[in-house]
Amino acid sequence: MRYPPEHKQVTRERVLRSAGRALRREGPDKVAVADVMREAGLTHGGFYAHFGSKDDLLARAIESMFDEVLAAFEKGTAGKPPREALQGYVKRYLTLAHCDTRESGCPIAALATDIPRMNVEARRAFEAGSARLASAIAGLLRELQVPDAGAAATSLLAELVGSLVLARCASDPATAERLLEASRSQVLARIH
Repeated sequence: MRYPPEHKQVTRERVLRSAGRALRREGPDKVAVADVMREAGLTHGGFYAHFGSKDDLLARAIESMFDEVLAAFEKGTAGKPPREALQGYVKRYLTLAHCDTRESGCPIAALATDIPRMNVEARRAFEAGSARLASAIAGLLRELQVPDAGAAATSLLAELVGSLVLARCASDPATAERLLEASRSQVLARIH
């Protein structure tokens, strides 16, 4: 049976989405290629048609996760004045819903403690993806004429990620919400 020319790319993207969910949910050490392929609706045997190794899969999955995050950022901010766009992003990021959806949420918050133990290719993909997200935030800050928008964006992203990570560590949703609200209100006060 012949497949259309785009079949391999569509299949690869499905595997990358599955791997991204598993990586965020379980961490790199517990990601099993067979499980990723099964979740993608494929057999383990087809893996090497797309990736050279598990390490290759994880690095490409990290790139794919950041592509998804940036697409969501662009969709959520498109056509809005920069202040409103940035405020909306902060409000969406610092929510219990985001806190509870680790497997589809921000890859920085999900993987920051795992990345230093991963191979250099995965670390480079993570670093590049983080820089792309910080750059997108910096673009909005530049429009708001924030001095040194690049550094401000990196600092803002670090605060958002840190707040989300702390909220995920809370023992109950009420504590998590208090942490998120405290950070949300502080960040939004600076963006007014």
